[in-house]
Amino acid sequence: MKRLLAVTLGVLTAIGGFVDIGDLVASSLVGARFGFSLVWVLLLGVVGICVYAEMAGRVAAVAGRPTFDLVRERLGPRAALVNLIGSLLVTALTLAAELAGVALAIELISSVTYLLWLPAVLLMVWLVIWRTRFETMERVFGLAGLALVVFVVAVVGLDPSWSGMLDRALHPEVPGGEGVPTYLYYGIALFASAMTPYEVFFFSSGGIEERWGRKDLAVARANVFVGFPLGGLLSLAIMAAAALLLHPAGVEVGNLSQVVLPVAVPLGKAGIALAILGMFAATFGAALETALSCGYTTAQYFGWRWGKAVAPRAASRFHVVVATALVAGTMLVLTGIDPVKVTEYSLVFAAVALPLTYLPILVVANDPEYMGRAVNGRLANTMGVLYLAVVLVAATAAVPLMIATKAGQ
Repeated sequence: MKRLLAVTLGVLTAIGGFVDIGDLVASSLVGARFGFSLVWVLLLGVVGICVYAEMAGRVAAVAGRPTFDLVRERLGPRAALVNLIGSLLVTALTLAAELAGVALAIELISSVTYLLWLPAVLLMVWLVIWRTRFETMERVFGLAGLALVVFVVAVVGLDPSWSGMLDRALHPEVPGGEGVPTYLYYGIALFASAMTPYEVFFFSSGGIEERWGRKDLAVARANVFVGFPLGGLLSLAIMAAAALLLHPAGVEVGNLSQVVLPVAVPLGKAGIALAILGMFAATFGAALETALSCGYTTAQYFGWRWGKAVAPRAASRFHVVVATALVAGTMLVLTGIDPVKVTEYSLVFAAVALPLTYLPILVVANDPEYMGRAVNGRLANTMGVLYLAVVLVAATAAVPLMIATKAGQ
């Protein structure tokens, strides 16, 4: 019964925790601007994160060590340092976007500017990390994030032509008035939103926090192969709602309040309330994950003690890194920079960092010294290599496309 509960809650957590500020903004923005023509990219990204998250979870359960801990040992300190710097910069920028997302969700309720809420958000996130048990933290915000199911209900409420939606998704084309470079730029951003680097580092480290062993491989795989695709369904619903309502009207998403508009039309105030609750929980949960990931990756590289299960005095450097990342992210947003732009830039740079994130995971998952008989099979390696090629292309094209399109303008 305890194992069943772990699987059930783990799946529900993965569903609610999959969607963060990147998915909210990218899915809504792409749906409003390109309709259903980039659905294939979202599906591609969901499959990709499942492939590599399964490897990361298996490494944690079998080797008993998080992925980044093994990266330095397997690839050496210099290559691992490059990996650390790239991943840390992207994760810290993503953290700033998540903190802004939490504050913006509160602004939608209170009508008080999100900038005034940021210090309170910083304090709340830090207190939850400092005082709340890992399992409680993960499950509360993951389950609350399930309120985003309201977007699925909204899509049904908009009474679309299901055959027409499917046809447009299966026959993608660049909409009139949009250039191919812009189409590809937003495609890469959407792909990166599904394969955000911090997700695998947090998933792997979280497995160690929850003391996974070989017996918990079923729990890890249930999180990945059931929870992540269902979480991807929420992202797809956000995109579809925007494509149905905002795209025909020519409305582009420029702020977080516009993300909830497709819910307001069919479901009214009750729908808006659930959407805001889901957005708050999803971004708050992602802020916890990104802040912890900054600490996880840094501590694992340098060999420090880390983890929420370790007394703060015994893991002081880990907690200092987490607190520093939170303060730095808050200060960046307090400069007044557009939170939506922060999110877009974080996704572009996440695309650049994807090879640094996923190549070491593929290497370690194939090493019998760590994995024994649990090394990658033929299917896992085939999918891993194919997706590594895709992320290399995305990483190579991301910055040139951002420059060529002036960040999608």
